[in-house]
Amino acid sequence: MAEMKTAAYICKGCELGVRLDAAALVKVATKDGKMNLVREHDFLCSADGVAMIRNDIDNEAVNHVAICACSRRAKTEAFNFPTVAISRGNLREGVIWIRPDTDEARETTQEMAEDYVRMACAEVKAMKVPEGNPNTGTSKTLLVVGGGMSGMTAALESAKAGYKVVLIEKTGALGGMAAKLWRRIPNREPFKAPMDNGVADLVAQIDADANIKVYLNAVIAKTAGAPGRFKVDVAVESGPTVTEDIGAIIQATGFTPYDMAKLPNLGAGQANVVDQLGLESLARAANGGPIKRADGKEVKSVVFVQCAGQRDATKEHLEYCSGHCCATSVKQAMYFKDANPDVDTVVLYTDLRMPGNNEDFYRAAQNKGVIFSKGAVANVSASGNGCTVKFKDLILNEETSTDADLVVLATGMVPTTGPDLDQLNETNRLAEGGDATAKEQVVQMMSKSVLNLDYRQGPDVPQFKHGFNDSHFICFPYETRRTAIYAAGPVRRPMDIAQAQEDATGAAMKAIQAMENAGLGRAAHPRSGDLSFPTARLEGCTQCKRCTVECPFGAIDEDEKRFPLFNESRCRRCGTCMGACPVRVISFENYSVNTVGAQIKAVDIPDEFSEKPRVLILACENDAYPALDMAGMNRNAYDPFVRVIPVRCLGSVNTIWITDALNSGYDGVMLMGCKHGEQYQCHFVKGSELGRYRMSKIYDTLKGMNLEEDRLMDLEVAITDIETLPKKINDYAARIVEMGMSPFKGL
Repeated sequence: MAEMKTAAYICKGCELGVRLDAAALVKVATKDGKMNLVREHDFLCSADGVAMIRNDIDNEAVNHVAICACSRRAKTEAFNFPTVAISRGNLREGVIWIRPDTDEARETTQEMAEDYVRMACAEVKAMKVPEGNPNTGTSKTLLVVGGGMSGMTAALESAKAGYKVVLIEKTGALGGMAAKLWRRIPNREPFKAPMDNGVADLVAQIDADANIKVYLNAVIAKTAGAPGRFKVDVAVESGPTVTEDIGAIIQATGFTPYDMAKLPNLGAGQANVVDQLGLESLARAANGGPIKRADGKEVKSVVFVQCAGQRDATKEHLEYCSGHCCATSVKQAMYFKDANPDVDTVVLYTDLRMPGNNEDFYRAAQNKGVIFSKGAVANVSASGNGCTVKFKDLILNEETSTDADLVVLATGMVPTTGPDLDQLNETNRLAEGGDATAKEQVVQMMSKSVLNLDYRQGPDVPQFKHGFNDSHFICFPYETRRTAIYAAGPVRRPMDIAQAQEDATGAAMKAIQAMENAGLGRAAHPRSGDLSFPTARLEGCTQCKRCTVECPFGAIDEDEKRFPLFNESRCRRCGTCMGACPVRVISFENYSVNTVGAQIKAVDIPDEFSEKPRVLILACENDAYPALDMAGMNRNAYDPFVRVIPVRCLGSVNTIWITDALNSGYDGVMLMGCKHGEQYQCHFVKGSELGRYRMSKIYDTLKGMNLEEDRLMDLEVAITDIETLPKKINDYAARIVEMGMSPFKGL
């Protein structure tokens, strides 16, 4: 390994040279930072400035570079030197843009800048250049599980991009739920009439595409391995089990209609009450002619009951809206009107949701004579040769009823996923304790597995409480908590066919990206391209299992000696394992307990008489740090006594950083992480939740140190908190002043 040679570069552009004493910063980097080489430049990101850095790397053997200029989130392409370790000192967004340009502020502004130079120098000297993951996977074949509209679309889009695809369908034909539809909601102009379901066309395209291999009547017996090197055993009915080498996986297993048998008050079980899928069967049988009931009687009047067992405030049924049902009822109402305009067709709804071009579709149904009435249905009962629907008219605010030959219930969709992992793990725990009933339940639950993952965390991807695959709808749609395994279509969230096909295209793009990154040994997301991965000094490991248990992505197993065994291709580089480790033996080459600890210790801590407090901010790089940057861009000033260190995730924060900071004389510590819980916004799913749980233990430590609990503050930050975040920082700084300086200063 080459000897470390360090260099610091001080930028004077973007008014840095006007607002700051650049010569003093050079002295700080030389004396305090102890850098081998220190240079300043009028515009470091210019072609001339970049060439200067490049020349030092090529000709001066510089391999550790501290760039003191703008935020690490800015000018990433200009300062891209992949062969060296790089740190960034944020002098622009983090100093001059958040401080007023006044003579009174000049001293504290300069002090901030000097500290950030010290921190950048300290960080880069604690870093190594990531060498990359040696356990790369070379397979570029995509596995798509589910042959419905989502699955077929994902397969075709991937094949068009030049990738091999294996498509698995558990039934004997492609098409899924869409193949059972007589017509679909229109997805093109003029949006006025139901259109062909489109299944036959997609099946023909798949049959003609040499890049797509199809298994029918098949399920997955086992999925082992990692991104780029999955080994998937495909069990074919009445045939041999075949093993496929797979790079990434898309689960597109669709949905099933909510069981209408659970709705006896709405007429479930009566011959003349069907759900929406049941009506599609009647429409297919009619083939464009008058729709007849199961008993052969032609339907002369029909009532559609919206939100049947959906949006249920009692939580007895589905709590959510299934998205497609309103437009589906409009489509099915047109079936009747197109065959016979005299059919009495009524849609009873509480809220009619027809977004986008579906509004034109709704108007077309009105023009055909479909009646839309705002009403809450209480009961559907048999009456004569038909049904009586009792409902409350929400416009007239009165109880009323109507009769119909046929009632159609919009029952919504339930995702076709594997067993809930939390429920499975709990049942498995009871089974291991000797509970015979639990053992039977485990077998039954395992039989529902879709992917049959060979992961210690369970056989399928984690789910939300309603069974949809855990895939963050804002930050990372499609991406599940199992790296390179993606969810698409109604298995991810409720949606119609058009949305499902768009969803499948997005999932295919992400799966391709994951395969390419896996082949290069890089992280998939959100730190896409990161070559680092965790390693452990096993001689110091206590085998506590916290890293294996807390990893949100199933990237850590245990070897035969119960030491952690890292599966680098599954790792997303969040650092949660590093934060969890009580003996601090886990680290990344470019991010470790030492890289952050060195920055904490590099800050110049004034003595107790200076009346200049120091507040450490550990800010999540995904939400909090960008919010701070944007606050700077908007020139929203905040306290000059804070020092900000970006962290990969709150889950990566090791408690030693907090205790070290307080022992070193910091007067307070602020933790800034993402929202956690059911509506989480953490890019690493569980990171902020785990980090906050760990930090809650610190309060006992504070008491033991005779420090106030307010010396530590945990703040939930969204990326949009640009205006409010500076005020919260200022309020906390004022609270620190009120408490007084830390008694540990000068010790």
